[in-house]
Amino acid sequence: MIATMDHIVINALEVEVMVGFYVEVLGLAPERVDAYRQGEAPFPSVRLNEETIIDVFPREMWAGPGIAGPGRENMNHFCLTVTRTDWEALRDRLASHGVEIEVGPVPRWGARGVGTSIYFRDPEDNLVEARTYDA
Repeated sequence: MIATMDHIVINALEVEVMVGFYVEVLGLAPERVDAYRQGEAPFPSVRLNEETIIDVFPREMWAGPGIAGPGRENMNHFCLTVTRTDWEALRDRLASHGVEIEVGPVPRWGARGVGTSIYFRDPEDNLVEARTYDA
């Protein structure tokens, strides 16, 4: 089976901080943020591409009695793939926002073979990998 990823869900303590990081630092497009702020949507999202989003769940969606799922610690890391130019620009934005690169640049194997990756954390300590594949 060949599939595409529809979405990733991140459990957040500070939804606005998380959305700000993914929009301002990573450069992703916001989705339903105004609707969330106005109470019309249960959570906001950010868009990776035409087919994939990251949903940012507020605490009431992942903590407490009667909530299905594993709770807060539900992910090791996720990987974003970008062009070399965008990858270099991301490294610059991370530095300008004081976000430490924990590992990398390092070669890593992925869906398209070996690429070059960096690893960093978002404001709530989720590990994010950003990878570029050379042509």
